[in-house]
Amino acid sequence: MPADLESAPITLTARTLDNGMRVVVNSDMTCPAVAVNIWFRVGSADETAGHFGFAHLFEHLMFSGTTSGIASGEHLATVESVGGTANATTSFDRTNFFETVPAGALDLALWLESERLAHLAVTAENLDIQREVVKEEKRQRYDNVPYGDMLAQLLSQQFGPSDLPGAHPYAHTTIGSVPDLDAASLDDVVSFHRQWYRPGNACLVIAGCVDADQALMLADRYLGAVPAGEGPLPPTDRRPSNLGIPASSHLVLERDVPRTTITMTWPTPAATDPEELSLEDAMSVLQTGMASRLIRRLVRDLELTEGVSGYDLGLSRGRSAGAVVAQLKPGASEDRVIEEISDALRKLAAEGPTATEMARIHAQAERDWLLELATADDRADAINYYETIMGSADQVNSYLDRIARVGADEVTRAAARWLDPDSASVLVYRRLEDGAGSGEQGVVRVPGNDPGAELEQEIDVDQSTDGAAELSKESR
Repeated sequence: MPADLESAPITLTARTLDNGMRVVVNSDMTCPAVAVNIWFRVGSADETAGHFGFAHLFEHLMFSGTTSGIASGEHLATVESVGGTANATTSFDRTNFFETVPAGALDLALWLESERLAHLAVTAENLDIQREVVKEEKRQRYDNVPYGDMLAQLLSQQFGPSDLPGAHPYAHTTIGSVPDLDAASLDDVVSFHRQWYRPGNACLVIAGCVDADQALMLADRYLGAVPAGEGPLPPTDRRPSNLGIPASSHLVLERDVPRTTITMTWPTPAATDPEELSLEDAMSVLQTGMASRLIRRLVRDLELTEGVSGYDLGLSRGRSAGAVVAQLKPGASEDRVIEEISDALRKLAAEGPTATEMARIHAQAERDWLLELATADDRADAINYYETIMGSADQVNSYLDRIARVGADEVTRAAARWLDPDSASVLVYRRLEDGAGSGEQGVVRVPGNDPGAELEQEIDVDQSTDGAAELSKESR
């Protein structure tokens, strides 16, 4: 890494407010705006049976107005009226809310955040409205799109069924369960809000065109005035006792999808595990860029697939899950593609990456990281990731150093340990051809199990333009 990058760390100033909220400030007077980014330590993994979807429901309810006079939708409209943007997302381990505004509107953004944290209007009317909004979102984005239940199937393979007593907290998706949402009472929702939406369970990051001392003063003025709440805070370490790994499986779903898609998945180390960076490099050698091994072999040389990609979910509680995904060309053999992927995995585990490959993937990692830090909003989110999930925002300044220290031997060991093709679970979305017999759409064919068994689960992934599921981990 160039010396000038090593000598220019992101400046961070942090403190904990009296009510328990953690605040981290990155002052950068070269930015034209300022980002306000709040992570609450609650996600779908914190939901209990019968309440699946509550974390995502509150992503919506937080824009429904306050008992102090802010109308439903006014938070977003007010931010936009000053030239800003605002949004929110829900994941397995956190829910985040964020605005980017001109520097002169920082007071406004912090006031709006403090008002909804202290005075959110959790009413029967708002619950009914947002419940229907979430159900419609599920229908439009997940139930009626190709590959819409892909993540649900992968989670079931890696973490087991979500509907059994003692199910793993990562076994269900964040979009939620329609029966659970329909059954949710106002008391249920109020209790969830009271437990999780508290200053001591949140981290606020302010990044951009503001003096650090000024930002801390404003954070204390607005967010510091929010009551701490009653009772003990949820524990910060919420790793489940159920860390067992289900046996690998091979599922085939015959569906009306654009192309047959094969996904191979494995248990992987938690995002907090130092070995995760070595595995990240191994995945990059396999599928990042046109020179990567799988793209070169399957897309360019053999022309068996339209594309190959890979990802890790970046989960932090005990373990995570990773995957390699291949979209087959018409007529390509499923067995041949699986064999080619397996051969590439075995070769990487046996021989390791070349020096050229290591240089390439580290250059790509450096480029992607610097691009992510270039804007105040993405930088604030990365800082909050490190503070909330990894335990220290200071790690944002050591990522490139840690990546650079990963050597070929570490990548080889990670590939051998975590990407064994013989232990992979395989999920095939087999395209139904026109007039292709009596195959029933949606039937899951599991060798050795009931061929008529159907799995109906939800999905929480972004869809790419051609409908293929596009899954990604948290920002690093």
